[in-house]
Amino acid sequence: MKILVIQQKMIGDVLTSSILFEALRDAYPKAQLHYLIYPHTKAVVENNPFIDKLIFGKNELPFYRLLKQIRSEKYYAIIDAYSTVQTSILTSLSGAKYKIGFDKKYTRPFYTHVFSRKIQAKTIAGAAIEKRMRLLTPLIKNAPLQLKPKIFLSDAEREKAKRILIEGGVDLPDSIYMIGALGSSEKKTYPLPYLARLLDQIAAKENTAILFNYIPSQKEQISTLIGYCNTQTKQKIYLESYGKSLREFLALTSFCDAIIGNEGGAINMAKALNVPSFAIFSPPLNKTNWNIYEDGKQNVSVHLKDFSPELFAEKSLEDLHKDVFRLYEKFSPDYIEEPLNQFLKLNTK
Repeated sequence: MKILVIQQKMIGDVLTSSILFEALRDAYPKAQLHYLIYPHTKAVVENNPFIDKLIFGKNELPFYRLLKQIRSEKYYAIIDAYSTVQTSILTSLSGAKYKIGFDKKYTRPFYTHVFSRKIQAKTIAGAAIEKRMRLLTPLIKNAPLQLKPKIFLSDAEREKAKRILIEGGVDLPDSIYMIGALGSSEKKTYPLPYLARLLDQIAAKENTAILFNYIPSQKEQISTLIGYCNTQTKQKIYLESYGKSLREFLALTSFCDAIIGNEGGAINMAKALNVPSFAIFSPPLNKTNWNIYEDGKQNVSVHLKDFSPELFAEKSLEDLHKDVFRLYEKFSPDYIEEPLNQFLKLNTK
């Protein structure tokens, strides 16, 4: 028996949907479990023992060749966690007995089973987790309501990361914090002068080392951020100890006491490594969709709406996107400092 899960697009989505494989492996231990993803997201599912084969879509294979490959696999079931027009057509023409996806008016006819994305979460796993787990119910009786995403690092990857830290001057017994300073876009990036104030707060604690999640092309922006920081903070920043690949970033993060910064893929990856996280949400984002496994202790998030709900009254999503920078200006570090202080107390060596 073969089962295919489809989850293309962003790294965070691919990681989150990987939870389906653990449940499928438990229910069907002898099944061949395949995952259709984009090539750039491979790093978060490498070494995953529940996945037998990765299939790469988009630029790797033209649509007709991808369809031909999928049909040749003779899948028993396809779980389309992406559920776009293209993936719904792939699923429909696959020949699979079970064709499972999310309910959209224009793709509904392509599936044998559909499920709404609009759910009220019942657990701290959050809606992003629970709505994916529902996709398993046609295949698994009493399917689990929640599972936590996991990233699997090798001993060699961890050892290399340890060398990078030591050679970069980081004292491993220190409290080490990874900073997600830059979001996936400007609209998802907390203003750098504000973030600098939070970095000063972090660095005020003794025996602290600060790392950044960035790529070389973003070094100028990171340097700008560092310029806003006080002298003490600058002395605790180890700019050259950074991940030159996504797997290196993951391995470095596994040595950190916490990750702090903009909500996004890096935060979700840290959670999958069981590293505490403090996430700052962009004002237009719906916090309840992505605050997975938030417990107020190990995983914490803040949103402007938590402090000034009146700013969001009668505002459409389009309005929020138009006003995002004005709203960010109102999201003062004064709101964040106390929750961050409590988080640091719980997640400091």
